[in-house]
Amino acid sequence: MDVTLQYFDGCPNWQTADERLRVLAGELGLRIGYQKVESPEEAEALGFRGSPTILVDGRDLFAATGAPGGLACRVYETPDGRAGSPTIDQLRAALGTI
Repeated sequence: MDVTLQYFDGCPNWQTADERLRVLAGELGLRIGYQKVESPEEAEALGFRGSPTILVDGRDLFAATGAPGGLACRVYETPDGRAGSPTIDQLRAALGTI
């Protein structure tokens, strides 16, 4: 399973996602790769849906049909409302379905 965390430096939420993924990496034996997106053009070419984006084998774990893309912070629906990163339980569940 190839896990990639896509991010851009202007968004602090990727660090929270990274911390949560690292916990799960220890539990599930995952290896995490990182892809820094550096321009709006690169974001468009990649189909980047915002920071942080978590890909497993190239598939966005939290893809939403029609969701806007680009060099922006991403918003996730969590049990506690909107947040800048999925919860560790949401990540665990999404990774468990792969």
